[in-house]
This record gives sequence, C-alpha cells and structure tokens, in this order.
Amino acid sequence: MRLINKTIAVVITGLFTVNAWAIDSISLEKQYASDAKQSASSIRGEKFFTSKHGKEWSCASCHGVPPTKEGKHASTDKTISPLAPAFNSKRFTDEAKVNKWFKRNCNDVLGRECSPIEKADVMAYLNSLK
Repeated sequence: MRLINKTIAVVITGLFTVNAWAIDSISLEKQYASDAKQSASSIRGEKFFTSKHGKEWSCASCHGVPPTKEGKHASTDKTISPLAPAFNSKRFTDEAKVNKWFKRNCNDVLGRECSPIEKADVMAYLNSLK
C-alpha cells in the first residue's frame, strides 16, 4: 500500500511540475508588464522589434516583418518558425525556453538583456498580430 501511495504522489507531483512550466503569450505579456510596473504597448513593441539598437541586427533581421511567416537566422541561414503566437501555436508555451531565448536574442540585438517593459512591449506586439 505504501508503494502505491508513493507512486501516486510522484505521478501527481510530476504532473504539477510539468504544468507549472506551461504558459501562454498573453500571460507572459501580463507578467512582464507587472514586473515593469507599467502597461505594455504594441506600438512600442513594434518599434522595438523593427529597430536596430546600436548592434548589427534588429529582431526583424531574423524573424521578418511582420513575424507571421518563417524567418531565417541572419548569420546561419537556419529557418526560424513564425514568431507570432497566432501563426505558431507552439510559441511562448514554455517559460524557461522563452526566458532563454529573450536573454540570447536581446544580447544579440541590444548587447544586454531586455528589460521587463521591453519584453512586455514585444509580447504585446506579437500578440496583436492576427
């Protein structure tokens, strides 16, 4: 009986652990805006996404404008799936991956990590694309 209870507890814990990482693009936008203590703006997000910020690339350099179709990495030519969530249901469903890619891509575009409001604005822009 104890073995069964332990097995059930492990399975239940595993389910909650997996679900804790599941997220969606609207929740991420709200989370980043809350962290920034201000509202996200799709207009600022589009400007941020399409502009260069002192480095060689913008977000649009690889993801395209608008990012609703496949893009191509600027230096490797690797195909990138559409970024906008309405055009790729797999985007922004794993918070750890989202944070990893924001960190990596912001460094490529800005030379630093994105601020919470920059992330919120980009998410607002991507969420506005239908």
